Order: sequence, then C-alpha cells, then structure tokens
Amino acid sequence: MAIRVLVVDDQQLIRAGFAAILDAREDITVIGEAANGLEAIDLARRHSPDVVLMDLRMPEMDGISATREIVRLETAPRVLVLTTYDSDDDVYAALRAGAVGYLLKDVDRQTLLDAVRATARGDHPLATSVARRLIEHVLARPAPGPLRTLAALSPRETEILRLIAAGLTNAEIAQRLVVSETTVKSHVGSIFTKLDLRNRVQAVVLAYETGLVQPGGAQVQPE
Repeated sequence: MAIRVLVVDDQQLIRAGFAAILDAREDITVIGEAANGLEAIDLARRHSPDVVLMDLRMPEMDGISATREIVRLETAPRVLVLTTYDSDDDVYAALRAGAVGYLLKDVDRQTLLDAVRATARGDHPLATSVARRLIEHVLARPAPGPLRTLAALSPRETEILRLIAAGLTNAEIAQRLVVSETTVKSHVGSIFTKLDLRNRVQAVVLAYETGLVQPGGAQVQPE
C-alpha cells in the first residue's frame, strides 16, 4: 500500500515541486496540498494521511501550531518538518509539538524520499549530520535540573529513559539490563504515558531538558 502524504507549504511552486517528486514514486501518493496550517488540519482530518510534510513559517497558522493539532487527531499522521529555518527555537518547538523528524529544504531528492519512507514506518529521520547538529544545539541548553514530572517514574523507568536518550534501541536496552524486550517495551509505554510523550524524539528532548543526561552523546535511533 502506498504511503499517503500531505504536503504543506505556503509557496505554491515549492509545494508543487515536493509533491511532484513524491507522487512520481510508486510507493508514495500525495493525497493533498495545503498552503497554511488551517488547511493542513482540515485536509489531515478529512483524508487521514500517513505522513504530513510540514513547513514552519506560514500565514494564518504556522506549522508548529498545526503540528500540535494534527498529532491529536484520532487517526494522527506522523509529521515530518521540512523547512528553511534551522534555529534552535524552531527545532525545539517543532519536536515539542509532536513532529517526529526535522529536515531542511536543501536536502537532496533521495534524502527526502528516504525520510518520508522512514517516517511512515515509524522511524525518526534525524540521523543526518544536519539533524544531529540541530538536535545537539537544542539539547545543549543549560537545564535547571530535573523537573517534577520525572518524579512520577520508577527507578527502572528513569534508567530506561536515560538509555533511550543515549540512543539505545529496545533490544539493546533489554540486553543491557538483562530483561526481555517485551519488558522494556512495557516500561517505555509507561514512561510515555506518565510523561505525556508521543515518541522517542520527545523522550530524548525531555531527558536533556530536565538534566537527566548531559549533551554530547545522544543519537536518536529508530524505534
């Protein structure tokens, strides 16, 4: 089944160009185009895409506000940000809003296609040199210390959150802690529920934001 993609960008030529690149592939279908966040929410609600390719700076409603609403839909798609802007504030806000990936518009065609496919299968396309630089800039901010939200975690859950932030997959965490992968998945689900997280990207950001781990070693891995 083809990956259903909604392309969101306020510049018609850029939007059409990305749509043409994606729609030319047999495994990807562009189900709609939106020129702003309000249109994106409406089309996402009506057509249930698998992936939303989201710009950030748009009139009427920006991409961050739209992302925040789209990921709350009953059949929520996964949002991949594709933007010209690479400031720390933009990256941080997009990830906190629920985006699972963040790329710049100067990516080559194949990188874009691979990122859309990775997003659709549940991965987080951040493991490029540009994305690693951006996430490190976001996470390197001084943190005031652990927030109260982490107090809800058990000691084992706190340990697993630290390992997630270190870039370990569920299988690697299970091997490190000498437990089953099913047990790890159960703990990860509990962590996400207690901290109101949607994905591993948000877990990594929170781990750094609260001071649970220090910048320098995190590499976001696929789930």
